[in-house]
Amino acid sequence: MKRFIAAITIACAAIHAHAQTFYHLESSVTLKSAVPEWDYVTLDASRGYLFIGRRGEGAVVYDVNKKVVVRTIDNTDHANAIALVPEFDRGYTTNSDGTTTVFVLSTLKPIERVKFGKDADSGFYEPVTKQLAFTMGDAKAIAFVDARSGKLLDTMKIDSEKPDGAVADGEGNLLMALRDHNTVVKIDVAARKVSAEWSTAGCEDPTSIAYDRTNKRIFVGCRGRKPVLAVLDAISGKVITTMAIGQGNDGVIYDAATKKIYTSNGFDANLVIYDQLTPDSYQFAGATTTRPVARTMAFDETTKRIYLVTAEGMVDPKKPIYKVAPFYPNRYFPDTFTVLTYAPQ
Repeated sequence: MKRFIAAITIACAAIHAHAQTFYHLESSVTLKSAVPEWDYVTLDASRGYLFIGRRGEGAVVYDVNKKVVVRTIDNTDHANAIALVPEFDRGYTTNSDGTTTVFVLSTLKPIERVKFGKDADSGFYEPVTKQLAFTMGDAKAIAFVDARSGKLLDTMKIDSEKPDGAVADGEGNLLMALRDHNTVVKIDVAARKVSAEWSTAGCEDPTSIAYDRTNKRIFVGCRGRKPVLAVLDAISGKVITTMAIGQGNDGVIYDAATKKIYTSNGFDANLVIYDQLTPDSYQFAGATTTRPVARTMAFDETTKRIYLVTAEGMVDPKKPIYKVAPFYPNRYFPDTFTVLTYAPQ
């Protein structure tokens, strides 16, 4: 009987090993671009459109199936990020001059450019209150905009010059990383107030964030001297564990269907993945080499494809030096902007 059980165990292990999939580069498409700078990417999986905040060129829409640029949305220069609101057929860019360009999602036609401040970093949709929150690091504030009308509703002061990634918890709150405080705050969007603030002990420079609504776990990507993925309890704020990732993190995604956490790490050029075994235990699932500076990403929940963008760059000592990591590029070369598609195989 013992031999039989051992044989079954070995066979199951072999099947599991055979079934294990790892991410591989499926395609690499270089786009013509005189100013290859960018920030966040957002996927509209229903249409197969990847929205790319291209700053100098504006909000670029890339068809992930045809692998071509569909359009650069008009009046979106200085776009850092794009938030999508399909229920109202709307999209909102975050423009670094403190504006958002409202556009029709189905046609990609701009409606208006709304002023809400003097600067802007990124924008996030909160579906319970139907509002968008735009972070303004220089102003140390967050602007709230009605997602249906595009009208500015209110502005809230926040004691941080580096409000970074944010995610909705499904209960009317935004969970936001404050990079300069090494904390995560819980923002009650309806009340316009911070209802909780938790230390990310063991995690320096919290940057990106994702959320497991079922188990109430917050995943935070940290850029510090020892880059880690931190897991926090969303009730108590306690740091449950930290796990090593690559340098230059700017993206974390949690896939509830497979219970995998993905981290995109631009400086070390890797995609590091962990499995969630239980709410409090995690296991390294694998890492894939990407390309230098591929830091922000988007995820297709159906196909499990991951989209990253990058460009060839250099460090010009005459320009301001970024603090992300040693020798992080501060200048990029024309016609090198590239969309990378990674798929499990």
